[in-house]
Amino acid sequence: MSKIAERAASAAGRTLKTDELLDELAAEREAEHTAPAPDPMADYEPGDNDPDMVPVHIAWLRVRKDVRGIAKREQYNGGGTRFNFRGVDTVVNTFGPVTLRHGVSVLPIRVDAEYRDTTTSKGNKMRECTVRVSWLIVGPKGDTLALQTQGEALDSADKGTAKAQSVALRVLLLTGGLTPTHDRDPDADRIERGEAPVRSAVQYLDEITHPQTSAGRLRQIHYELRQSNQLGVLMTNEVGDEERAGDMVVRIGKERAAGGNQ
Repeated sequence: MSKIAERAASAAGRTLKTDELLDELAAEREAEHTAPAPDPMADYEPGDNDPDMVPVHIAWLRVRKDVRGIAKREQYNGGGTRFNFRGVDTVVNTFGPVTLRHGVSVLPIRVDAEYRDTTTSKGNKMRECTVRVSWLIVGPKGDTLALQTQGEALDSADKGTAKAQSVALRVLLLTGGLTPTHDRDPDADRIERGEAPVRSAVQYLDEITHPQTSAGRLRQIHYELRQSNQLGVLMTNEVGDEERAGDMVVRIGKERAAGGNQ
C-alpha cells in the first residue's frame, strides 16, 4: 500500500475535516513528484580502460587536442574541376577512435530532410536532398552538448539522404572540432608589386611644352615633381632658355588656364 493510501486509511478513523485530508494528500503527492532523480553514476566504479569521468566540454576538448588536424589529401577531378578535400570516411576514421578513448558519443537525434528533383547539365535526372541534423555530443558522465548542422547531396538513386547526412556529420566534426588542415595558406604566396621608376624632370619636358597638355595635367606634373624633389631642376624651355622645372610648369599652366585649355 502506498503512503498516500496508508494515510487515507488511517485518516478514516480520525475526525479530520475533508479539506485537511485533501491538503495532506496533495502535499505528499507533490513531494513524490519533486524528489530528485537518482544519480545514474552513484554506484559507478571505473574500470581499467574506462575514460576519465569529466564534463562533456572537457572530454570534447581532449578529443580536439588529440585530433590536431586532418589534411586535404583526397582529390576530386571531374567535369573540368579539380580540388583537394577531406572526405567523410577520413574524418570519421580520425575522430572515431579518439571519441571512444575519451568516452564521447556523437548521436543524431533528429533529421529534417527536404527533396527536390533536378537535372544535370547533360540532362540526367537527379534528386537533391538537403538535411538539417540535430546532434547530441554525450560526455562520459552523461551530460550533453546540443549542436545542429546541415548537409546536401545529389543522387540518381536512393542514396541522397545518406550522403547528405554524411556531409552533415563531416561538417559537425570539422567545425565543432575546429579541425585545421595544416596545409599551406594560399595567402602565404604573395607577389610584391614593384615600384614604378621615378621619372626625371627632363622626361616631363615634352609633355609640359606640348600644346594639348591641359592645365589640370600640368598641376599633376607639378605635384609629381614636388614629390620627387625635382621642382628646382634646370631645363631648357621652349624658347631655349634655362628655367627651373617647377617655374616652367606654373608659367605654362597659367597660360593654358588663361587660354581656356583646362
